[in-house]
Amino acid sequence: MTAGEQPTILVVEDQKELAEAYTAILSRNYSVITAYSGEAALEKVDDSVDVILLDRRMPGLSGDEVLAEIRRMGITAKVAMLTAVEPDTDIVELPFDDYRTKPVANAELQSLVETLLRWCEYDQQSQKFFRLAAKKAALETAGKEMTDEYNSLLSEIKQVRKSVDATLEELSAERAFDSVDGAL
Repeated sequence: MTAGEQPTILVVEDQKELAEAYTAILSRNYSVITAYSGEAALEKVDDSVDVILLDRRMPGLSGDEVLAEIRRMGITAKVAMLTAVEPDTDIVELPFDDYRTKPVANAELQSLVETLLRWCEYDQQSQKFFRLAAKKAALETAGKEMTDEYNSLLSEIKQVRKSVDATLEELSAERAFDSVDGAL
């Protein structure tokens, strides 16, 4: 997703009425692609998809199989499993970003997508920060710290760092990790 571009959401749900309900809710703010099977999802998914809402239990290819294939294809979209399957220990190895048990209320669905899109933004910001940091290190190794380009780079690094920090604060990641740390 680039600035100014409408995010793309792929809804993968074999219950047609539910898939259409999700699509109707989300299409107000996003470009939505709907697939009614795992096979159809694999035909429609590509790098333009930002978020995938994936049912776990479907005839044919299961959500788990679709997820494995999507990751094998190198698709980096954020994936939320939306399913009637209660989570069990088998989810530990699955490479998804969120797991919700149906039914999922309209407001919860919208909030989930917004959060996953913010994580996409955070990932992009983090990658940019580390690319800039690598350039800074290369210039320092070459002894080029006293240049306008180096100073401009420092300014950009500072700006990107502020953006990364602000995004983390918005996502309340620190508070989420606090609850995880308390369980350890």
